[in-house]
Amino acid sequence: MALSEIDRNLLDRCLQQKPRAWEDFVDRFIGLITHVVKHTTQSSPESFTSEDYGDFCNEIFLTFIENNFAVLRHFRGQSSLATYLTVVARRKMVKLLNNRMDSVMLTDNVSSFDEDDALNYLYDRDEVENLLSELPPVEAAIVKLFYLEQKQYKEISAELNIPENSIGPILHRARQRLKNR
Repeated sequence: MALSEIDRNLLDRCLQQKPRAWEDFVDRFIGLITHVVKHTTQSSPESFTSEDYGDFCNEIFLTFIENNFAVLRHFRGQSSLATYLTVVARRKMVKLLNNRMDSVMLTDNVSSFDEDDALNYLYDRDEVENLLSELPPVEAAIVKLFYLEQKQYKEISAELNIPENSIGPILHRARQRLKNR
């Protein structure tokens, strides 16, 4: 789906920092971001409060405005704005959950996780490492950089010295191989 005229106008107003533009943006996309947050947290062993969900939503919206709206400025209009924001929000949520899980695992304070949760987390990480070892080295590196380290295609391209437009197809092939496994 292409960028709608309503979203194009809203995006332009935000980037120009017009009065009430940010409030209109939040009003338009708060439901979407809340859905992404709730959907993403379903896979976590931790339980979350409504305050946690609010904090996660705030972190995502802060991501949109950081560095003078850099995330919004990078939007190319090749999809709907909602699709783009969903991808950005999902990646941010994965980072937030990984950081939260890592900080819990690195401290002695594991009050929100029991021993089984910690073992499952370690098992899942081992399983991911095992799956990656079954991929060809370049595919494994791209999957790791994209999904685990949350890097953009441009960053992966620079780091691995491969064309940026080849990353999507490589990720698709890797996903197919892992599904077939």
